Amino acid sequence: MRSLTLFLIAFSSVIPSFHGLAQEKLEAYRIYSSNGKVVSFEEMTRVLAKNDVVLFGEMHNNPIDHWLQIELVKALDEAHNLVLGAEMFERDDQLVLFEYLSGTIRLEHFKKEAKLWPNYDTDYAPLVEFAKENDLQFIATNVPRRYASLVASKGPLALDSLDEEAKRFLPQLSLVVDTADVGYNDMREMMGGHGHGMNIENLIAAQALKDYTMAINIIRFRSEKDLFVHFNGSFHSQKFSGINTYLKKLDPLLKVGVIASTESETLAFQDDWKELGDFIIVTHTSMTKTH
Repeated sequence: MRSLTLFLIAFSSVIPSFHGLAQEKLEAYRIYSSNGKVVSFEEMTRVLAKNDVVLFGEMHNNPIDHWLQIELVKALDEAHNLVLGAEMFERDDQLVLFEYLSGTIRLEHFKKEAKLWPNYDTDYAPLVEFAKENDLQFIATNVPRRYASLVASKGPLALDSLDEEAKRFLPQLSLVVDTADVGYNDMREMMGGHGHGMNIENLIAAQALKDYTMAINIIRFRSEKDLFVHFNGSFHSQKFSGINTYLKKLDPLLKVGVIASTESETLAFQDDWKELGDFIIVTHTSMTKTH
């Protein structure tokens, strides 16, 4: 009996350590401010609400990012006049997107005619449906991908060859690539000066065309009292670069909040995350992907 008692005491002393280990491993994500402080979703929302524009930089296949996106929109919509926009919708899809939001066409026609991403149903449909149900504008901000591909292969001057009908989907102001933008310098470093058979400066110009077009359309479709929440890949706005760079050039007084997203095997804050954004969403690398 005494042996059994000793065994139970020893076993029970082991259980808390296993429990603690499981808790640490199963923590899916954390939200940090840029100074490395863990913040709640509610605190992040309160701070972001003070801006004119929020750039939500996502990892495209991360379910935590997409869940937080719809929750952020719900929270901000309670007290703000929201306008939504996304990289995932191109300018030539605006009409069909508007027709779906207004109830002019059915979902089946929208999904057939719009150039939707493969993960639309799981990741972006909740945002579009929220906009539809709550009568919010949803702006297709991105340049048609065929024109970004044209710039990537032939350079920005190739846009001059497009006819006037095509140019309706491009910024009216000529593209000027900000060569000092930290995001584009990061692209050069990641590629090691090689564009995998393509001109690296043309690839950067294509990225800049997307960023510039998205910034132009955020400015264009946001009225003075609106809070514009924009969804884009984190690389388009992390380190306050890309879209944010062009927003500040277009309107230096615009207040922009930047959310960046990253993954890590440990959720402990890393110093190189400080520059990524106002808030950093860190997801465990073991998190399942949406596609």
